[in-house]
Amino acid sequence: MTDPQQGHAALVQLLDERGLLSPEWRTAWERTPRDAYLPEQVWRQDSDRCRLVTHDERAALIAADEPVVTQVDDGAEGGPGIATSSNSKPSMVARMLRLLDVRDGDRVLEIGTATGYVAALLSARLGDGHVTSVEIDAGLSAQAELNLAAAGYRPRLVVADGAEGWPAGAPYDRIIVTCALRHIPYSLVTQLRPGGVLVTPRIGDVWCGSLVRLVAADDGTATGNFTGTATYMPMRSHRGGQGAAPDTSSPRSRPVAVHPEETITPGFAVYAGARLPGVSLIEGRQDAALRVWVHDGQGSGAIADADGTVTEFGSRDLWGEVEAVWGEWAGRLRRPAETEFGLTVTEGGDQVWVRAPSAPVLPVAG
Repeated sequence: MTDPQQGHAALVQLLDERGLLSPEWRTAWERTPRDAYLPEQVWRQDSDRCRLVTHDERAALIAADEPVVTQVDDGAEGGPGIATSSNSKPSMVARMLRLLDVRDGDRVLEIGTATGYVAALLSARLGDGHVTSVEIDAGLSAQAELNLAAAGYRPRLVVADGAEGWPAGAPYDRIIVTCALRHIPYSLVTQLRPGGVLVTPRIGDVWCGSLVRLVAADDGTATGNFTGTATYMPMRSHRGGQGAAPDTSSPRSRPVAVHPEETITPGFAVYAGARLPGVSLIEGRQDAALRVWVHDGQGSGAIADADGTVTEFGSRDLWGEVEAVWGEWAGRLRRPAETEFGLTVTEGGDQVWVRAPSAPVLPVAG
C-alpha cells in the first residue's frame, strides 16, 4: 500500500519537475497533503459512470496526478453515478494557480469550495484572512470547514450560488473558478479590481473545455486568452440540457468531406462552439473506432464514423455545417490553436475572438 506522506511528497516533486510550482507555491503544496481533504469514500471516473474506489486502491489514486471524484449525483442515493464534485487533477490545480499569479497580500475569491483543498493551498500561500470561498452545496461547505479547521485554517466560507460571486467581500485581486462555466457571469467581473485576474474553465458544447485567463480593465470589462484545454464539471446552474432527441425516422448517409478525427481538435472546438451555438459535438467509440455524434437539441443530428461515412437525421444538414465551419478554421484562419483565441466579457455577455479582440468570432447566420 502507498504511504500517504511519501505519495504526497512524490506528487509535489512531480509538479515541481514539470515547472508548475514557484518556490512559494512548492512550500504551500508541501504543507497541504491531499489526503487530509478527501472523504473516505471516493470514486474514479470510468468511461460511462463513476466507480467506487476500494480501500486498497485509495492511497495510490490520491498520490497520483489524477482527479478524485468526491461526490456523485449531488449526494443523492441510487443515482446513475454521475460525478458532481471532485478533488481536481493536481497538475491542473497547479496550472490554474500559476495562471492566477497571486502576490503577497492579494485577496482571492474561489468559486467552488468542494473539499476545501484549493482554499487550503491559497490559505497556505496567502494566509486564510485573504481567502473567501463560495460553495452552493451546504453539506460540502460544512465538511470543507472541518477539513480546513483541522489544518488550522479559517478562510471565509460562504454557501451561495457561485455565479453571483460574493459581493460583500469585493473587490478582489484574484478570482479562481474550480467548476466549468458556459459563460462568464458579469457579476464576477464587477467584483475584480482593475488589473485583477480571473482564471476559470469554460465549457462549450463542442468536444472539450478550455481554461481562460481574464484581466479586468478600468472600463468594467475583462479580456484575455484561452490557455489550453481543461475538463471540469459544470457549475450547477450551467449544466446543459439534452433537448429534443434527433428524429431518426428518415436517415440519410453520404461520404464525409471532413474526416471526424479532424474535428477533435482544441482550436476547432473553441471556434466551432462560437460559430455554431447550441450544437453539441461529442467524441465516442464504436467497436473501438472513432465515432463523432453531433446534435442540436431540436431534432437534428449526425453520426460521423471512422470509415468516412456520416448519417444525418432531422431537417438540418448538421455535419455539412460542421464541415463548412471546419473549412473556415482550417482554410482562411490557418488552423489557429486554442491559445490563439480569447474572450472579452462585458455587461452584455462574452465574446470569443481569434488572435485579437478586434476579430470576433460571430455565430453563423441562420
